[in-house]
Amino acid sequence: MQKQSVTTAQRDAITEDTPTDELIAWTLERFSEQRLALTSSFGMEGCALVDMYARVGKPFTVIYLDTMFFFKETYELRDRMAERYPHVEFVNRGTTVTPEEQIAKYGPELWKNDADTCCRIRKVDPMYDVMAEVDVWITGLRRSQSVTRANLRVIDWDWRYQVLKVSPLAKWERPQIWEYIKANDVPYNALHERGYPTVGCTHCTKAVPGSSPDDYSRSGRWSDSEKTECGLHGGEGI
Repeated sequence: MQKQSVTTAQRDAITEDTPTDELIAWTLERFSEQRLALTSSFGMEGCALVDMYARVGKPFTVIYLDTMFFFKETYELRDRMAERYPHVEFVNRGTTVTPEEQIAKYGPELWKNDADTCCRIRKVDPMYDVMAEVDVWITGLRRSQSVTRANLRVIDWDWRYQVLKVSPLAKWERPQIWEYIKANDVPYNALHERGYPTVGCTHCTKAVPGSSPDDYSRSGRWSDSEKTECGLHGGEGI
């Protein structure tokens, strides 16, 4: 199926100052005829965003990319989310390349020897396949997460994937996310309470000493290198 165009009128209905709940309801109503998907890696922001969309009461799809290197706590969280939100469809569109196949082609510990290639295989390439079937992409990105996201707009055109990209939490700060999680009893990754501000793959994510759930830092990701992003969102990518 070819991508459906998103008209200027559809985009212009929202501004940077539109309240988050209105923006969320608007996306589900305005783009009901387009292929809309929310992507999540089951981070705290993604969990909060799924809850916000679920409150509207309309069915929608959450796409995640199982790298086959998730923490067991992440798989447990996925299952809790699916049970909590029965009208939300959680769909794995992760790589089909098994760890054994990756070792056979690239050697052991690719994440250590060539982290960018490992991320490309397990995240970036599968995301291109996902975005080929999507017209409107909902993300949990925030401006204060990194310098590469500082100019993130609430709604914008993503030239890389040729989709309309909506980031309802762009203006939110991590303490606000944590307060929302607590106030609404939203499931979240247990590792956030064990010093993990963000949670990625087991091989490339470490705890940050002294970190609490309302802290945000990427210093625990690829901590032995200068890499800070995986490539999904431009630059090096999440």
